[in-house]
Amino acid sequence: MQRILCGIFLATLCACTAAAQKVASAKPDAGNGNMREAAIAADATRAVAQTFVPAIADSTAAANSEHQIAEARIVVEPRRPVATYSIVARDPATGELGVAVQSHWFSVGSIVSWAAAGVGAVATQSFVDPSYGPNGLAMMRMGIAAPDALAALVARDERRDVRQVAFIDAEGRVGVHTGSKCIAAAGHRTGANYSVQANLMDKATVWDAMARAFETTEGDLAERMLAALEAAEAEGGDIRGRQSAAMVIVKAESTGRPWADRVIDLRVEDHPDPLGELRRLVRVNRAYNHMNAGDLCAERRDWDCASREYAAAENLLPEMAEVTFWHAVTLVTGGRVEQALPLFRKVFAREPKWAELVGRLPASDLLPDDPALIARIKAQTNQ
Repeated sequence: MQRILCGIFLATLCACTAAAQKVASAKPDAGNGNMREAAIAADATRAVAQTFVPAIADSTAAANSEHQIAEARIVVEPRRPVATYSIVARDPATGELGVAVQSHWFSVGSIVSWAAAGVGAVATQSFVDPSYGPNGLAMMRMGIAAPDALAALVARDERRDVRQVAFIDAEGRVGVHTGSKCIAAAGHRTGANYSVQANLMDKATVWDAMARAFETTEGDLAERMLAALEAAEAEGGDIRGRQSAAMVIVKAESTGRPWADRVIDLRVEDHPDPLGELRRLVRVNRAYNHMNAGDLCAERRDWDCASREYAAAENLLPEMAEVTFWHAVTLVTGGRVEQALPLFRKVFAREPKWAELVGRLPASDLLPDDPALIARIKAQTNQ
């Protein structure tokens, strides 16, 4: 069955590619109708894809929010390699899927890292062909196992010798390919629910160090993947240095709302210490996840829950006034004014302008429309 699905997908992929190329090469000549012919051909192949491979249509619907394009596209490849170390992984406890990467290349996350909730994750690097991302996810969404999906795409890639690609699917099955002409040191290692891979490294020990770190680190998927990246850097990392990093983690099951399915979606585009900055952003992301959870608790009028979530966010980001401010607002909304006042006082001491914001919130139903209460809150500025 896997071979049949691969065959259907690749046949459709070839048809869509041919149609796309026809559209791209056609000239707007009213006399011969080239553009109309090409457009009809493209529409026909698209219809074939949507009729015989529903997963492709599903992928296309999610394209804008997940960076996924299920039909083939013409890829302009970098002339130089996106030298990279990366990891694709699954958390067996939660089912979350993730990909994380660091490179001496600008905006590495925009081309290397791909993931879809309930489907899988992809890292495509070295002389990058980004189409491995959307096409790999489309195949895994059809139920094709990660190793089979990757093998099918590699087999039709004329430049497979310079590619380095890793897939992991929702069941934790892993496929990885390191081309024979990837710049040394290049290699990979796989284990239960993960694959680590690297090219143009200072040492050939990088991927083993990454694997050890991932296997031995305690914590959630983000923490374990960060540990793998940091181990790579400690082992020498990219021989040219460092520049950008990224991490994407998605939920075990899709809600049909891709924006709600991303647990983490972070990119450090250009930074002298991309991993240090990525770790900081993961901390900020965790805090805002607690804030969002606090908002949901407040919607249910579960004020104990809301207070716990906001307190957790404050512990993660004590330096950020915004977290403390909205915690205080939530407490007031729940009738806990006395608990809120010291928090407002702390915020206003650091950011006096936030006191002005207090007076604007009643009109948006974010604070009670009670002038005496608003005056009392604003008075914390002077205490």
